[in-house]
Amino acid sequence: MNAIDSPQSQRLILEDVGFTINGQVLLSAIDLELAGHGCTVILGPNGAGKSLLLRICHGLLAPTSGSVRWNGASPSKALLRRQAMVFQRPVLLRRSALSNIAYPLKLAGVGREERRFRATEALKRFGLAEVASRPARVLSGGEQQRLALARAWVVRPDILFLDEPTASLDPAASYQVELAIRAFLDAGVKVVLVTHDLAQARRLGDEMIFMFRGQIRERASAADFFAIPKTSEARAFLGGDLIW
Repeated sequence: MNAIDSPQSQRLILEDVGFTINGQVLLSAIDLELAGHGCTVILGPNGAGKSLLLRICHGLLAPTSGSVRWNGASPSKALLRRQAMVFQRPVLLRRSALSNIAYPLKLAGVGREERRFRATEALKRFGLAEVASRPARVLSGGEQQRLALARAWVVRPDILFLDEPTASLDPAASYQVELAIRAFLDAGVKVVLVTHDLAQARRLGDEMIFMFRGQIRERASAADFFAIPKTSEARAFLGGDLIW
């Protein structure tokens, strides 16, 4: 079972997570639980630790202190396959768009015909059917980002991590990417989004997490956060003031 097929999802729990490198504390005292559905948006100034936190959640980095657990257990390859991540600059293979989507299915042991069918359906869903045979790396920035989302879709994740997915895109391409993100939300996938775009955060977010200096300073529903932020740092951030 998975989020796209059913309403069940994983519980990701971080307890007292920290990350230190060369004596510099980049994250500290992170206690966080992510479960259920909807979109959690992570906001904060540059250097707050947002992308680093996302990479630890995804399993790309291990914390230097604290623990990360999926459904009460330490992360395993089987559990990590239940989630996906799309970066600001998508990592694409030197293959066709169709082959990029089929590749993770091959790694998962899916048969050739089923791989092709699922990859083709994903291209159609995300408006990329016409570029199926084109090299992925010659596609436009918006097409590449939607391709990365289509590739995430076919692995049928319970949770999707997004790190600034529209940061380098024009408004039209950003709109198409947001539509793709909504497809995941409509399918019951938990989405965790890092963005600097406050308008995007308002459009997509159900709840906000505000980070500052490597810590989570505030967590609230989107309505409450934008109406009555509790911390002075969040108020300054929303007001456009420079904070460090």
